[in-house]
Amino acid sequence: MRCPHCRHETRERARFCGTCGASLESSVSCPRCATINPLGQKFCDACGESLASAGGASERDARAYTPRHLVERILTTRSALEGERKQVSVLFADVVDSMRLAERLGAEEWHRVLDRIFAILSAGIHRFEGTINQFTGDGVMALFGAPVAHEDHARRACHAALSAMSELHAYAGALRARGLELSVRMGINSGEVVVGKIGDDLRMDYTAQGYCVGIAARMQQLAAAGTVLLTESTAQLVEGFFALADVGPRSIKGVSAEIRTFELRGVGPRRTRLDGSALRGLSRLIGRETELTWLDGILTRSMESTGQIVGVIGEAGVGKSRLCLEFIQRCRARGIPVHEVHCPSHGATVPWLAIRELMRGYFGLAPDTAADSIRRTVEQQLLALDAGFASAVPLVLEILGIGDSGQRPARATPQAATFMRRFFRLQSTSQPGVLFLDDAHWIDRASDELVQVIAASVRGTQTLLLANFRPEYKPAWIGGSHYHQLALSPLGEEASRELVRDLLGSDGSLDELSARILERTGGSPFFTEEVVTALAASGSLLGERGAYRLATPIEGLALPVTVQALLAARIDRLGERAKDLLQVAAVIGKQFDEPLLREVSGLGDGHDLDAVLGVLQDEEFFRLVTLSPKPEYAFKHPLVCEVAYLSQLGERRAQVHAAVATALEKLRSDRLGEYASLIAHHWEASGMRFEAARWKRRAALRVANIKVGVRGVRRRPARPPENG
Repeated sequence: MRCPHCRHETRERARFCGTCGASLESSVSCPRCATINPLGQKFCDACGESLASAGGASERDARAYTPRHLVERILTTRSALEGERKQVSVLFADVVDSMRLAERLGAEEWHRVLDRIFAILSAGIHRFEGTINQFTGDGVMALFGAPVAHEDHARRACHAALSAMSELHAYAGALRARGLELSVRMGINSGEVVVGKIGDDLRMDYTAQGYCVGIAARMQQLAAAGTVLLTESTAQLVEGFFALADVGPRSIKGVSAEIRTFELRGVGPRRTRLDGSALRGLSRLIGRETELTWLDGILTRSMESTGQIVGVIGEAGVGKSRLCLEFIQRCRARGIPVHEVHCPSHGATVPWLAIRELMRGYFGLAPDTAADSIRRTVEQQLLALDAGFASAVPLVLEILGIGDSGQRPARATPQAATFMRRFFRLQSTSQPGVLFLDDAHWIDRASDELVQVIAASVRGTQTLLLANFRPEYKPAWIGGSHYHQLALSPLGEEASRELVRDLLGSDGSLDELSARILERTGGSPFFTEEVVTALAASGSLLGERGAYRLATPIEGLALPVTVQALLAARIDRLGERAKDLLQVAAVIGKQFDEPLLREVSGLGDGHDLDAVLGVLQDEEFFRLVTLSPKPEYAFKHPLVCEVAYLSQLGERRAQVHAAVATALEKLRSDRLGEYASLIAHHWEASGMRFEAARWKRRAALRVANIKVGVRGVRRRPARPPENG
């Protein structure tokens, strides 16, 4: 039996949920006011709502509240998402003292109020691409990071909570004028869940022994009216991005240890991952001097009134933002103005977000500048630049989000394009400058269209337009003799060793650990730093950065949740067939040949397999190792293989391991002794212990025979020379 409140799986005869304490007696929850009614009643005895369709939680259809593009994305990929482990953030929200409100308002009016609350919560959640998994009578349960993975699921959940709370406070003010007190409380927890079956109504079953979801439900119950309470696991993921208040440890029923909790107060000063690194002290930039020298050369050309565009392209974690940060710091040191735009991952759903940040930078507006002050500053600066800009003031104020109409179209208008072209040329013709677009792959559509206008206007100015982005982003503004692309690769072996030495130090106890980190992180600076940070946080390392020593032996390197979420989000962007093949390959191992992959995957048609392999190579997941005598491939990064493997449920992995063992027996029939140990490994991982033991014996006999043969060769006397 599953708890209708927190979804925890309980024993069949339980009277109360062991995770959240909710009653499990034979009863039904009112879909309007959440009152628990005896099973068999037709109407709620608290508010009069019909209970005919109530089955525990409200049967509201999530599709009615979910944007169409999100519904289509979930339903078209659900077969690839079902039965996967996901790192998520769970948000619970409910109305405080809802029964009192329902009683005072009456059934019809309470229904209208509740609908308005659900609309506000849904808008906030969907704005940051969360999904509502369950309506809980007078509240909701929402997931961020599932069914579609997001590398910043915790930040999205916090942004959604703050956005919804702001709207709810405004709505509560309107109700207060009528003598009604409305307040909502929320709780957020982050951790791992398993995505179960996804229904046509977007309803999903989540299990993880009920822990992750159950703790989020308890956070909501512990939160004071009008507040958002986070667990420590969520707080660690959003530290610096949001203002948090430590409210101390709390005892949770059913949990042995106290859980440290934090109240979400607002948005913090941190905008990017590098901001957090800067607070700790940025690590030294290693292995990128050639790239910096090249960028300096392009900057020199742009300052000669031949404006240039540079796109720095590379996979997540390879160091694009870090390289660009070093470069713009050098520009500022030379007195060259730099205008920065940072695109957050949720920014793609917020029209004009990137251009708004750019315009605020041009006008010198601080984050806390009042609206009236912004209006005066914009008007003064535009008229000083060109008296003809008087008619453009309302347009600019709309872009900045303080216009009178309150409407911002999702696409760039011709008027906006004309203004941006003229504004940029006037700003850039007379003085050199750098316009830096960070994480451009997350830019919103309207801003992207205006960046295209800016890029087309760069020629003849003293501006360098510098952008970094991931390979999946194909901007319309690339191309032309003034465009240059810098493909950033992982660090080489020597540079990687130098980085690990900088982070860890040179204590003799770290030699083996350093080698393991190098092997696992594959030259990614971000992954390397995250692994070292996780080891220090766990207490495995003592000392400080650059002067650590090993505190305890390390059995295995745990995968940091930040890295896991980043790579899982990248994998989820693949199509269904490509993702399935990637997961099959992860079970086979880090390197595999095409015939084995075809046999295990079931893609017998060579054209089908070739097409999917082509996609995985184009998307930088696989690389071709050799073509002859048979094509062999390898994962480009070892951690991608690990995340693709761990995201699958044990049952599915066991099935694929068995398929790999069977395929090896068939395809390596002429060299079974050589592959006996590998076949035994796959049978053992599949749970077939008898088959595993049989192949282990075969592998052991082969090793013994080799040793006997070697000893025989050593003991054989030298043959005397033949007489002629």
